[in-house]
Amino acid sequence: MSVQAPSAVVMIRPRHFTPNPETALDNAFQTVVRPERAGEVAAAAYDEVTRVAERLAQEGVTVHLFDDDDPTRADSVFPNNWFSTHAGGRIAVYPMYAPSRRTERRADVVELLKSQYRVQDVVDYSGLEYDGQYLEGTGAMVLDHVVRVAYTARSNRADPIVLERFCTQFGYEPMVFDATEDDGTAVYHTNVLMCIGTSFALVGLEMIRDERRRAQVAESLAEPGREVLALTSAQVRDFAGNAIELRTPSGRVLALSTRAAASLTPEQRAVIEQTCRIVPLEVPTIEHAGGSLRCMVAGVHLTRRPVLAPVVAEEAVLGG
Repeated sequence: MSVQAPSAVVMIRPRHFTPNPETALDNAFQTVVRPERAGEVAAAAYDEVTRVAERLAQEGVTVHLFDDDDPTRADSVFPNNWFSTHAGGRIAVYPMYAPSRRTERRADVVELLKSQYRVQDVVDYSGLEYDGQYLEGTGAMVLDHVVRVAYTARSNRADPIVLERFCTQFGYEPMVFDATEDDGTAVYHTNVLMCIGTSFALVGLEMIRDERRRAQVAESLAEPGREVLALTSAQVRDFAGNAIELRTPSGRVLALSTRAAASLTPEQRAVIEQTCRIVPLEVPTIEHAGGSLRCMVAGVHLTRRPVLAPVVAEEAVLGG
C-alpha cells in the first residue's frame, strides 16, 4: 500500500465548462476559446470527464462523480483547488484567488466524504479570502505524504501565511521556491510542473531558475529513495507534470493526459513503468483552461467506513 497514491478520487462533471477569462490573467497555460464555440466546448468537456471517470473506475479506482449545472462555475472541473483530504480523517477547505471560483466549494462533496469515510475534522481556511490571502489546495501545493513536505511555487495563489498555517496544522514542512516560464512569468500552480509518485517524481527542474534552490528541491524529492525525472519546459507545457499516481487492485497507475504521455521520453517511461502502469486519458478540451488530468481529480486519503451488517429484526433475534 502507498500513502502517496490514493485509491479513490472526487471528480466534478460540468455542464458549462469554459476557459475562465478571470483566471487567464495569471495562468499562462490557458488558451482562448471563441465565444461561438461555447456550447460545443462545454459538451466536449462533459464527455471528457465522463470518459475519464469511466476509465478510472474500470481500472479499479473508486470515483465519486458529482455533476455541476451552475453556469457561473467555469472551472468547477478542477476540485482539487478547493479541498484536500488527509490520513487521520482530516479535510482542508481552501481560500481561492479568483472570486468567480469561490462558489465551487460544495457542502454535498464534504458530506459524501463524511458519510463514506472516517472524517474527524474539517479545517476551513476559506474565510481568509476576506483578508486577501489564498492557497489553492493541491494545485498550489504538491504534497509529499511520505516525508511530509509541501512543495509550493510562489504565486498569487499561494500565500505564505496560509501555507504556514496549513503546514503547522496538518504536519507538513513547507518548501517554497520560485518557478517561472521562459519569459519570467510565475508558474501559477505547482502541480503543473511537479508530480510526486511513490518511487519517482516528475518535476520541471529547469523552471526553478535558482540553481541552489533547484538542487535542494531535487535532493528533497529523492530523499525517500525516489528517482527524480527532470521535465523540460516544453514537457511541462504539455502537462507532463500534471499527473497523479493512483492505487488500483492490480497495482499503481499513473493517470495523465494523452498529450502529457506523448511528451515523455522513452527513458522517462521506462523508469515510471518499473513500478507504475501509464494510463493516458483524452482531455484536450479541458486543457484549454490551463489544467489537465491532475487538476481534475481530488485524491481521497481517508479511511473508508466499515460496511455495517444489516440490522436484524427483533423478533428474529428473539426467535419469535
